[in-house]
Amino acid sequence: MFSRILRAAFAGVALVAGVVVTADSPSVTFHKDVESILQKNCQTCHRPGQVAPTSFMTYESARPYARAMKAAVLSKKMPPWFADAQYGPYLNDRSLSQRDIDTIVSWADAGAPEGPAGDAPAPAQWPQGWFIKPDIIVDGPTTEVPAAVRNNVVEWITVIMPSGFKKDTWVTSVQIKPEFPEVTHHLCISYVPHNPSYKYGVAYWTDKERDDDGSALPDRGPTFLGPGTTKSSDDDPTPIAVREGLRVPPPAGAEDCYLPGNFAADYRPIQAAKLIPAGSDITFNLHYTPNGKAVTDHVKVGFTITDKAPERRYLSFLTTSPTDPKRFAIPPNTPNWESPPAEVTFLQDAELVYLMPHMHARGKDMTYSLEYPDGRKQVILSVPRYDFNWQLGYNVSINVPKGTKLHVDAHFDNSAGNRSNPNPNKTVYYGSMTWEEMMNPFYSVVVPVDVDPRNVVRSKHQQVGGGG
Repeated sequence: MFSRILRAAFAGVALVAGVVVTADSPSVTFHKDVESILQKNCQTCHRPGQVAPTSFMTYESARPYARAMKAAVLSKKMPPWFADAQYGPYLNDRSLSQRDIDTIVSWADAGAPEGPAGDAPAPAQWPQGWFIKPDIIVDGPTTEVPAAVRNNVVEWITVIMPSGFKKDTWVTSVQIKPEFPEVTHHLCISYVPHNPSYKYGVAYWTDKERDDDGSALPDRGPTFLGPGTTKSSDDDPTPIAVREGLRVPPPAGAEDCYLPGNFAADYRPIQAAKLIPAGSDITFNLHYTPNGKAVTDHVKVGFTITDKAPERRYLSFLTTSPTDPKRFAIPPNTPNWESPPAEVTFLQDAELVYLMPHMHARGKDMTYSLEYPDGRKQVILSVPRYDFNWQLGYNVSINVPKGTKLHVDAHFDNSAGNRSNPNPNKTVYYGSMTWEEMMNPFYSVVVPVDVDPRNVVRSKHQQVGGGG
């Protein structure tokens, strides 16, 4: 592709998107060439009410950002996609082709012309406020998020709500929708049997002992899901007793999550569904980060359903590296600390369909690998430049025989060279706050519908999920 000067020097002949364009050819325009690219790759986020700060729904709204678009696609910062291309394939690859990159660059270089409105593709049809078109919407909890708190610490809270499902229900897609995404760190849900010990709509949490920077103290017990003082929004005594008489909040899982860049789970393209048993409750794990403006966030969950039992059952899992502060402790000013790995063994034949790395601000890279029973090893996902701002999931289709081991490795950058690092001079432990760290590989499988989900995988360390 030639610059403006070179195009003029070559008397109006240029190479645009791999095609020779002469002075008599129509130029690259928004409606004819660019708008369809934005519909397919950008408008998911770049539209009113979604996470991107700018809308690319019209020429008028997109035109001021033409040069920024050019810079973003040339650097491959946009659309966000972090998987190493030598692995895969990834069925939801949102990265732009070179042809699309060249088209956007040529359009920006030409002054971002609009072109005839008649060249525009049909407008993309986006569900209002949703990424899916839900058949059922379930009311989730309502939470008062303060404008500010000391050290910005709002402990994770767990709230139980009724699902409303009176019979066993197969759901084919799920979206968790906060009212105020700007203060939402994450929202995760699981489906649990009803337990009358916990009241609907009551927030339960565990207060942890923290230092002046808001980090949990490793010498007072584990920093993640460890001991602390159980509290609730209505001073419920929480009568569930566990070891040594400790009281605990309701169970919190992560079968489906809202995260930045990861807005909905859709099982329909792979002809699978997730089971919500009759009478189930939904447990909500909520993490908010105050931003200076007090809001009341009301969460909703949308489902699409099918009346026909599927042939394949979708199961969601989350495993971790060891969380013990004796093993997970990132030293200060360390640019490439290797975490203890997360390891999973498959107890059944399964198809691995989804992978999602999760770390925090010091996360640097994560790699998923399979070791098959015959000793063969295969890297199935490498994210060499992890970005906490975009919690992306990668769709795959990999047949995994019984006895296969899943290994997940990760590195962290706790140095001053990491511009996202809250404090490079501090030892960082496993914890729930953004300035602490996590090594959480999410993954999902499909199995025959009659397989017991409790007998699909075994994790060497902590395992969450498996319902549905």
